[in-house]
Amino acid sequence: MMYPYMTLADETEITHSHIIEENSQQKVIVHFERPTDLGFDSARCELPEYKWILIEGYSEEEVEVFRQLLQSNAHLFYKYAACGGVEIA
Repeated sequence: MMYPYMTLADETEITHSHIIEENSQQKVIVHFERPTDLGFDSARCELPEYKWILIEGYSEEEVEVFRQLLQSNAHLFYKYAACGGVEIA
């Protein structure tokens, strides 16, 4: 299951997974997706390694911005993944 996190000005939707237990380590997958005329640009990163497992359509500069966002928000991704997403009023 993927939970919504935020939408950026360029319409990139950021979502995250629940906590995934793998080899005694807790992981969260963060997905970035932006609509285009032909479909979607997509990027996916695995925390805590910051390992990019998918990048399609985003530039290196955009991925760097995502990396910085991930570093400053990693604790929140884990917090919200543990409780089933952000509560939106």
